[in-house]
Amino acid sequence: MRTRIKICGITRLEDARMAVELGADAIGLVFYAPSPRSVGGEQARAIIAAIPPFVTIVGLFVDPAPEQVKLVLRGCSLGLLQFHGDEAPDFCRGFGLPYIKAVRVRADADLVQYLAPYHAAQGWLLDTYHEQLYGGTGESFDWKLIPRDLARPVILSGGLTPANVGAAVRQVRPWAVDVSSGVEATKGVKDAAKIAAFIAGVKNENA
Repeated sequence: MRTRIKICGITRLEDARMAVELGADAIGLVFYAPSPRSVGGEQARAIIAAIPPFVTIVGLFVDPAPEQVKLVLRGCSLGLLQFHGDEAPDFCRGFGLPYIKAVRVRADADLVQYLAPYHAAQGWLLDTYHEQLYGGTGESFDWKLIPRDLARPVILSGGLTPANVGAAVRQVRPWAVDVSSGVEATKGVKDAAKIAAFIAGVKNENA
């Protein structure tokens, strides 16, 4: 199985083009104002316009109002929604687009029980738990906490870097990996060499 690759937290047109040219399957745009990687509507539209066919554009939201999601969708052609907060299943599937549901993994939580109501999700994204942050922590979690044979495809996130993504793919065998801070020069600005090394690390395990 080929592990797919999503580069998240894209804020610049040149970074989006670079990620795609280097082999990313998807790019993530953050529509969550408190994040240092958030994008506005005009910024997002410019990035989306530069993306070629067959690359998925993912819009990330954290506990948004329905009107916020609808406003973004009126102006931006997204292929997939990513909900990273405490959104209810009915909310997640209420916008006419496929979605993935993120969960912040912690040792005292039952992942199967939490994720079961989100059976309509295209996949489940597993990220590092942090009390204040919704992704972009730069910290990994114990991959042994991931149950075997989850009912939906697993997207592994949280503290992935060029140095550890090979081990992550070997141990977890996720459908996809998702990286943001691990391939950055500074917050919101991607590093071409890091993206290239990250993608190479994934492909080496898929060879």
